[in-house]
Formats: sequence, structure tokens, C-alpha cells
Amino acid sequence: MNELGGKERFDAASLRRRIAEPETDATSATDESDQPSVLNPLARQIARQYRDENYSPTLLIGQIRLLEFASLLAINLLAAAMLLFAAAPLGRIAVLSLGSALTVLLLQLADTYHIPMLRSARRSRGRVAAAAALGILASAGGLYLVEGQRLAAGEYLLWLAAGTLFLLVERQLIAFGIQHWARNGIMERRAVIVGGGEPAKQLVRALEQQSDNDIRICGVFDDRGSIRSPAVIAGYPKLGTFAELVEFARLAHVDMLIIALPATAEARILQLLRKLWVLPVDIRLAAHANQLRFRPRSYSHVGVVPMFDILDKPIRDWDSVAKRAFDIVFALLALALAWPIMLGAAIAVKATSKGPILFVQKRHGFNNEVIDVLKFRSMYTEQADPTAKRAVTKDDPRVTPVGRFLRKSSIDELPQLYNVLRGDLSLVGPRPHSVYAQTGERRYVDVVESYFARHRVKPGVTGWAQINGLRGELDSDEKIRMRTSYDLHYIENWSLLFDLKILFLTPIRLLKAENAY
Repeated sequence: MNELGGKERFDAASLRRRIAEPETDATSATDESDQPSVLNPLARQIARQYRDENYSPTLLIGQIRLLEFASLLAINLLAAAMLLFAAAPLGRIAVLSLGSALTVLLLQLADTYHIPMLRSARRSRGRVAAAAALGILASAGGLYLVEGQRLAAGEYLLWLAAGTLFLLVERQLIAFGIQHWARNGIMERRAVIVGGGEPAKQLVRALEQQSDNDIRICGVFDDRGSIRSPAVIAGYPKLGTFAELVEFARLAHVDMLIIALPATAEARILQLLRKLWVLPVDIRLAAHANQLRFRPRSYSHVGVVPMFDILDKPIRDWDSVAKRAFDIVFALLALALAWPIMLGAAIAVKATSKGPILFVQKRHGFNNEVIDVLKFRSMYTEQADPTAKRAVTKDDPRVTPVGRFLRKSSIDELPQLYNVLRGDLSLVGPRPHSVYAQTGERRYVDVVESYFARHRVKPGVTGWAQINGLRGELDSDEKIRMRTSYDLHYIENWSLLFDLKILFLTPIRLLKAENAY
């Protein structure tokens, strides 16, 4: 087994680019990812077991870091006040803050912020005590440099004992909590094995051999028959085909798909990924059984099992927390500024035509879930089309005079700020389309195979496609492809600054809109 040199046969980055390549022949696009395959009773039952969301280890570790920093700073400030008998000046607060941050950094460098270490407090006691000693020593040294205060050995030991005892007790309580959450399935990474046969069996065995493994295998999916892929693999049932896996992952809360195929089968992997990349999950290719050996940086690891990272779930963990905070803050700000406009629109809608003020439409949300999206009613009630199969066109007689102005100015979409606060929508993201939206006689997914990859993130009130002129009627294949392309570009390049740019440009670009009727 030779280490490959400069050019490796498996290139994950190239594979990702090929997955996202647009279809040149619209008739070749299929709807396999959207067809709701009928799951067998066992698969449906298992999917229901994993319906509830689990807790992200990454979020937990970040919260533990913040807790330890804040607690150590409080202990350091209290100890300094008691030992020095003086009010804390700003210089002391700065020094002790740096000392607390240094302690957390040392704990990070000592690898104590990993789930296996946090789950077993005994394994990390020495490292925790050493980090506490060095951090408090640095804090005491800083106080001497800034304030000229020298502590006696006994005072330093008392300070050290308080900080170390807190960390050891806190780590023990965290270990109890993690063990309890693991037993109850609250904190685990749920994985599905994609592909059967001997490679899948070896993968399952490798994962199960790790005593501190946080992976929960939900089942196995494979297209092959029972001769090449038995019904039960290493104790786990084969739950269905690859097409049925998409439906399973939309019913269950799955974190990771692990493909048990050789890295040399790139054509088959690519074909498989074109079905699976519409899902908001991590997709990994198991590398434990490959006869090829790549450079270490080519791999990530699940425990000790090497993996190739094919696709990552977009906007995850702390990014999702930051985006949600962004949405809430700016949605509340927008409501505070726009409520007179919304009140005036509501009065105008009610006064000029019969029917409700708001119109509720079923649209596709995150992971293809169906959500109720709010709008000011812009059509005559008796001519309204909740399915949106027939797109609104220029001078459409179904649209009221007030509704035409509301749609042109996008004021009709301001009630979607409540969808943002409710968590159905984000302020910025791919625009949600009606469940039944189509152009002519074809649904959008029949035109663009990657269409449902837009739903890997929460849809938005505004988006990258909209500020680039792609709003309103989608009356051609090219418009659908372009909007999907812009949406996928947004997902792959997301950042809070990108969201802020789109939000800032939205009212400017809306003034130039020509194809919103």
C-alpha cells in the first residue's frame, strides 16, 4: 500500500464541483429526490424515533468554554479582592480577564475540550490542574507587573486551590451530564450507512469498537439486492434504497451520511451524491478499508475512523446561532420601522376588496418541510390561487389595484417578518416557492435537478437571487436555472457580512424591479 504522490486519484473538492454542475439537458433532470418514496413500516418507525432534534456537541463545547471563562474570571476577581483588600481597578480586571482567557486556551491546547475527555473527568484531571496552575500563576504575575502587588506562597496556593477545585468539580458534573444525555439520545451524532455488503460491515465494526464513540447508527440503505447486500448488516437492518433514504432523512433528524464505497468508485459515488446532496447533512466517504493511502490532511476522523469530507451541512452550530440572532434583531428593527406602512397596507386591503387581510400559502421550507407563509392579500378572494400553479403575469386580472402596488413594491411580503420571528423563515436566504409552483406543465425540479438543494438552509424573505433581478414570474427554464444557481452560490458562500450586504441592497434594488407584477 503506497502513499500517493502529488496527484491523488480521489479529489473531494473536484467531486463537490461536479455535483453542483448545472444540467445542460433539462429533459435529463429527474425528480428522484423529490418523489416521496414509500418507506416500509420498519424504516418509518425508526425515523419517528429520531424525529426530535439532538444537541450539538460543538455548541456544548462552546458553552463550556464560555462558562469556564466567566467562572474563572469571577473567582480571580474575588480572590484578588480578598487577598489584596482593594477595589478592582480597570487594569486588574484586564489582567485577570487575560489570565482567565489564558487558562481556557491552555485547556484547549491540552485537548480537554473534546467529548471523550469531557465524558470521563478522570482522564483530564492532571491536564485541568496544570492549566489552572499556569493560568493563575500568569494572573498573579500580571497583577505584580501592573499593581506591584506580591502574594505570599500561602495566598497563591489558596487562590490556586479555589480555581482548580472549581474546574475539577465542574468537569465532574459535566461528565455526569454528558453520560446521562448520551444514554437518553440527547447528545449524539446520528449517522446512516449508505451502501451495504462487506465494506459497510467493516465500517460498523470499526465505529462500534470505540468505547467513547458518540455516533448512533440509525440504519443502512442500499440499492443492491440481498445477494450482494444482505437484509441485516452487522446487526443493523437495511431500511431501503437510496431514493428512500432521502425521504427517511427528511422524517428523521439525521446528522451524517457515511458512504461505504471504495474511493476509486468515483463515478458511482458522484451518481449517488447527486441524489443525496439536497439533504442538509454532512456527507462523508469512509476511508478505513481503502487500499490507497492519502496524505493525512486529506482525512477527517469520526473517532479513529478516517473519512473524506465530501459535503458539510451549511450554516451549522454557532453559525446557525449567529444567523438566528441576526434574524431576530433585524426583524424586530424592521417591524419597529415598518409598522405604519403595514398598518396602512392592511387598511387599504380591507377597504378596497372583500376577504381577509392576510393570505396564507403553503411553501417549501428548510429540508423540504411545508410551512405557512404570510402575505398581504393582493388578489380578489374568489380568484386567489393558494397552489400558485398559475403564476401571476403582467396586468393579471386576478390582482386588485391595491394588490398590484403592494406586489410591485414588495410591501405584500412584510408580514413574513412574523414568519422570521416564528422561525419558519430567515431574513436572508433562498426565496420559498409554493409547494405546487411550476412553469408551464413542469415543476421546477423537473427543470433543474439540483433545485431542492436550495432547501438545505432556511428560506428567506429576501435573497441573493432577488437583488440580482431574479424576482417575480419564473416563466422560462433559464430563469429557474439562474435563480437556483444564485441560491446555491449564496449557500456555499454564506456569512453574516453577506447577509448584511443583501439586506442593505434589498430596498435599493427593489426600486429598480421590473418583473414583479
